[in-house]
Amino acid sequence: MNSSLPSFLQFITALALAVLTGLAWPRLRNWLRGRSLAQTASSMLTVRVRRIVDETADIKSFELVSADGSALPVWSAGAHIDVRLDPDTVRQYSLCGAPGAQDVYRIAIKNAPDSRGGSRAMHQRVGVGDTLVIGHPRNHFELIDDACHYVLIAAGIGITPLLAMAQELQARGTSYELHYFTRSIAETAFQQILSAQPYADRVSFHYAVGARLRDVLQLRLCHYSPGHHLYMCGPRRFTSVIDDVIAGIWPSEAVHVEYFGADAAAAAPSRAFEVKLERSKRTIPVPAGCSIADALCAHGISVATSCREGVCGTCLTGLVAGTPDHRDAFLSDKERKAGDKIMICVSRAKSTQLVLDI
Repeated sequence: MNSSLPSFLQFITALALAVLTGLAWPRLRNWLRGRSLAQTASSMLTVRVRRIVDETADIKSFELVSADGSALPVWSAGAHIDVRLDPDTVRQYSLCGAPGAQDVYRIAIKNAPDSRGGSRAMHQRVGVGDTLVIGHPRNHFELIDDACHYVLIAAGIGITPLLAMAQELQARGTSYELHYFTRSIAETAFQQILSAQPYADRVSFHYAVGARLRDVLQLRLCHYSPGHHLYMCGPRRFTSVIDDVIAGIWPSEAVHVEYFGADAAAAAPSRAFEVKLERSKRTIPVPAGCSIADALCAHGISVATSCREGVCGTCLTGLVAGTPDHRDAFLSDKERKAGDKIMICVSRAKSTQLVLDI
């Protein structure tokens, strides 16, 4: 008997119920995402909140320890963890403690008014002693080993992965500099740590730069030296200015970026297309408004997803043929031009068909 039949029957049942209640797509989407979360449950860890610190008026850091006292998985600078806030909600947060530490994880979260609810939940509902379910650390923003100098640039809460990088590079004895842009000293998380030794000589704080941002960046990034690598993290409007400043100066392979959220293109209008699965020789229709990942899941094909915003890299899938409509914030320009990968949680097709390596 076809093993996908029970899943398909469940899908049809969910669809029928959703249509009858007048909530077809939202209900169906939640069902699909619930299945995806359930499929990844075995890779999750239970941790206890040991300490919460008000780093600024709207940024809290959370120290997480294993609920059963065992060692936590090892990690490296640039890594993040998934935090499950409820059965249908998973968010990604960068680890910002001492890289490699297995006794405690540290994350810092800004209570953003325009968030999708994750930051509010962490700020308002989570307290010391509470338990959380998290994923194993994953790293799509790791430090290149053979650089001779690292330029780290952060804006606001974008300091979280770069703080860990500064700690790791300091421990290595490697050459680096960190530029941290915020509105004021009061809004600068980890200001005391970074303004003291051994970091003080390597860190430059830039407060309330405003209209002078481009000039400040040009002063520091107008020249490229072989062996230098640039790492940046911050709001998209901030990283876009850096992209403009370094265009034609820094080679793409020396530039590394981590985004906060999905590309604005992810919300653009969409049309129907189909995906052909190269290995299983199946063809799956992808309706307008439905992601590739959800379409596959609806037909009993299990795929790993997490952020559902094209940010975390979990759903990265090989692309064999077709013209993709990249709507993620994960792939680099070079990877997009190569045309052999796609983020199936948000990206779509410009052609009538995509052929996936599934």
